[in-house]
Amino acid sequence: MTDLEVINNIKSLSIDMIKNAGSGHSGIVLGAAPLIYTLYAYHLNVNAADPHWFNRDRFVLSAGHGSAMLYATLFLAGFNLKLDDLKQFRHLGSKTPGHPEVRVTEGVECSTGPLGQGLATAVGMALGEKILNTKYKIDDHSSLVDYKVYVLAGDGDLMEGISYEAASLAGTLKLNNLIVLYDSNDVSLDGPTNKAFTENVRGRFEALNWTTYHVKDGNNVTELNKVLNKAHNAHGPVLIEVKTKIGEGSLLEGTNAVHGKCLDDDDIKQLKGKLGMPKEPFFYQEEALQYLRSKISDRVNNKYKDTNNLYNAFVGRKCSGDKTLASYLFSNKFNYDLLSLEWPMDAHQKEATRDSNTMFLKYLSKNLYTFVGGSADLGSSTKTYVSDLPDVTASNYAGSNIWFGVREHAMGAILNGLALVNLKPYGSTFLSFADYMKPAIRMSALMHLPVTYIFSHDSILVGPDGPTHQPVEQLAMLRSTPNMKVFRPADVKELLGCWQVILNTNANPSALILSRTEVATHQNTNAKMATYGGYLYYKEQQPLKAVIIASGTELVYARNIGYELATMGHQDFRIVSMPSIEQFLATNKEYQKQVIPDGVTKIVIEAGSSFGWHRLSNDHMNYITIDDFGASGSKDEVLKHMNYDYETVKARVFEIMDIH
Repeated sequence: MTDLEVINNIKSLSIDMIKNAGSGHSGIVLGAAPLIYTLYAYHLNVNAADPHWFNRDRFVLSAGHGSAMLYATLFLAGFNLKLDDLKQFRHLGSKTPGHPEVRVTEGVECSTGPLGQGLATAVGMALGEKILNTKYKIDDHSSLVDYKVYVLAGDGDLMEGISYEAASLAGTLKLNNLIVLYDSNDVSLDGPTNKAFTENVRGRFEALNWTTYHVKDGNNVTELNKVLNKAHNAHGPVLIEVKTKIGEGSLLEGTNAVHGKCLDDDDIKQLKGKLGMPKEPFFYQEEALQYLRSKISDRVNNKYKDTNNLYNAFVGRKCSGDKTLASYLFSNKFNYDLLSLEWPMDAHQKEATRDSNTMFLKYLSKNLYTFVGGSADLGSSTKTYVSDLPDVTASNYAGSNIWFGVREHAMGAILNGLALVNLKPYGSTFLSFADYMKPAIRMSALMHLPVTYIFSHDSILVGPDGPTHQPVEQLAMLRSTPNMKVFRPADVKELLGCWQVILNTNANPSALILSRTEVATHQNTNAKMATYGGYLYYKEQQPLKAVIIASGTELVYARNIGYELATMGHQDFRIVSMPSIEQFLATNKEYQKQVIPDGVTKIVIEAGSSFGWHRLSNDHMNYITIDDFGASGSKDEVLKHMNYDYETVKARVFEIMDIH
């Protein structure tokens, strides 16, 4: 059995999968199979019998449309995929979805498909290894954590801007555990890449402090293997450009027509003839399977066995037998009670929730082993920089503050990568810039990753910066994202309750929305009740007619309006604080109806889009919200211009409640 014969098995199985599904991407399968084979046969330290081994190398197929090639390789390598799973490629409920999905297929480390996201996420995984390597040092020469991150990317990945952002930071941080194989075939979906992509790719990456290599023939496993061995000794991240032929061996070889095409019967017949494979669908050689598996096991077995020795050494020497710290390697799930701790909360204090948040970030950064994060060059504004802890740098990965630079898009993906290696990451920017992060946020939610997005400057109250910096629709965007929980606390007490939920969540991302505007600590807010997402802030004294619902800074409006109503003799309303719609809707229906009963008027007060509030009730909803862009001016000028000053909002509440 030879390398070429195993590669041909990968190609043949992949083409059969695509044909059987009636859709898929034949081009990358036929062109890049030697690349993925070389990685698995000669370099990736993985164990199919223990696919979640914490010290395994990570492989990210950033060009996720090549999933058939990955599944065929994983099958031959011994991962938990059967031939029937390959036959179910792209079918509902299968282990072989159209693009790789983490936790669906063993051996898949990251969900990929949106181009560039995989490469950027891999930067986060590589940075995560560096951070963990320093935290889990056993002595000057060894660490419990020591692995590499490999990526297979195509032209499309490198055209997307996110890959530039992430590669720039990877070069700055000298992530020499990151190796990217660039499948360079000069063809994209619509045609030759020279129509839109003519830059010197290796020159660009060299300018970003990467080491680059060039393999002229993608079929030359020996040469590729030699270059990969060199890459292991680089002083920073590595890009290896490998020239391949898209759809090699197909009648459509070298053309864009083969990119996303299912080959016809005649093409498959002649192709399998060239590969020396029978025309029988889903045929593979048992010798190829055994050959690849032995290649992997012969290389990996000793390192895998050493893991137990290293683990015991770390627990014994560094933790005095306590396995708590080591447990973070296996899960980013916490069981931590912030509510039981004493927090300095002055009942008379008045500060923005972005300032209040600093207290919690400092505590978490100092007390939780895997809690790390930073901002997109806005730490001084979002107040997320932990000044008395060190930065993460190329010379000190043991820090707590990550300088992402002005790279919101990459920051989101890098946070995903950090979470995928079981760190508990956060990133911050202005709420209006959440739009830059939307693709990465969507991937956080899709992968159920416990990433915390901290967004400050939460409404038009930021005033003078103008409509470009005044968020309106961003809350609705975040709330409409499946698996995402959005928290907008009214004061420091509610903020504590929000962190209690966020910290103990390990199956979805969270967005924490903070104000620049100072807010007084409310007498009636409650950290424990805030963990329910919504709760009774003020209870009616007469038969209930109206419920006033508010979040964040607008709870002050609701409180003051309620006070005026009470002094006028009206006691037939209640006020509900709603720091998180999603968390509230996750409670039982009985509790929801207790807080917001049916059959009464509901009034929502929030300085953002009305979209999404309908989920709380299907009757008598009245929105005092903002559904237009803001303006540039002082805070008071903008509020008046947008009909959102206190007197105007109060008048609208009175009108809805028919109070004259």
